[in-house]
Amino acid sequence: MADLSSLRIHDRARKPTGRGKRLGWLAGGLLFILVGGAAAYRFKDPKTVVEVTAARSAANSPAQALLNASGYVTPRRRSSVAAKITGKVIEVDTDEGMHVKEGQIIARLDCSESDAALASAKADRIATEASIHDLEVNLANADRELKRTQQLTDAGVSTPQALDAARTLADSYRARISLTKEQVGAADRKIDVAQENVNNCTIRAPFTGQVVSKDAQVGEMVSPISAGGGFTRTGLATIVDMQSLEIEVDVNESYIARVTPHQRVTATLDAYPSWQIPSHVRTIIPTADRQKATVKVRITFDRLDPRILPDMGVKVAFLGEEKLPAASGGGAAVPKALIPSSAVRQQDGKAAVFLIRDNILERRAVTLGLQRGDDVEVLAGVTEGDKLVAKVPENLRDAQSVEVKQ
Repeated sequence: MADLSSLRIHDRARKPTGRGKRLGWLAGGLLFILVGGAAAYRFKDPKTVVEVTAARSAANSPAQALLNASGYVTPRRRSSVAAKITGKVIEVDTDEGMHVKEGQIIARLDCSESDAALASAKADRIATEASIHDLEVNLANADRELKRTQQLTDAGVSTPQALDAARTLADSYRARISLTKEQVGAADRKIDVAQENVNNCTIRAPFTGQVVSKDAQVGEMVSPISAGGGFTRTGLATIVDMQSLEIEVDVNESYIARVTPHQRVTATLDAYPSWQIPSHVRTIIPTADRQKATVKVRITFDRLDPRILPDMGVKVAFLGEEKLPAASGGGAAVPKALIPSSAVRQQDGKAAVFLIRDNILERRAVTLGLQRGDDVEVLAGVTEGDKLVAKVPENLRDAQSVEVKQ
């Protein structure tokens, strides 16, 4: 039998050596460092991201806004051009964005029937006018017969009845000639009607403007009234007079007393929020909407611009009378700058802002003036061009390091 005693492990071989212990402690230390670093990175306080705005000059800013409202850009002259007759479109000479002049042809309709009616009316007139010559020849003969009958009657050869018959015949021809001439005049009027129908086949621009919608294509039927279950168009194109663009807003009737004719207004298009457009009140519509309790106000741009388009959304600020700064030595203080109201933090009844220099905050107390819409005047503490936190979070503090939102 084999001797298995040689396979026995001695006690000295079972005990770990010092080298294994050192490797274990080193691995444990590295693991602790990694876990601690990850926890520190996870729980460290990140920099606060803030939006930045700049203090603006109060001298170049509009006067105090008495009232704010919103509305839309609308043209005073907008026309959905339609045909006066029902017909098939055979030509369209317009496209969206095209400028047209008053009287310019924008479309044509099939005019074969109207042309035929015009030709028929002209032929009827020619035939009616030609019959006048025949009547005039017969009238001349009747006048001669009347003259001979008159001489014979005076000589006692002819009877008075023959004279009356000759006179009646001549008068009859004169009446027929007069009737025929009136018929020629009526034929002229029929020609005018037929010509107008022919003219109605040509659609022209009613005024100078720009095409904003092309509503019909070649081959479609158009009609001045809706017909055909939706298969008949009622318009060919929509034209807008871009020189008549204005703003239409609804003002709550509780504040309509603040609006007056020719009042200065600052308009801001939703598409261009940084562009303030000088405007003025054109008219206040003398009626109220009982459902919305509003009064419609129309505002005219002081100067039009190609960027202003119909149906754009717009916000307006109705401005009060601009007050001149008081002379030195007394009176109201002159505002140093204009900043957004959201940049001001109120604490214990005192106003303060946070200036930014090299991404470090500086808390500074300010003296505020009048409110101008979403902005406020600064009388002291800030000067034009200073960079401020636009929207102040609650956790901001002085000397804090922040990150500027790009």
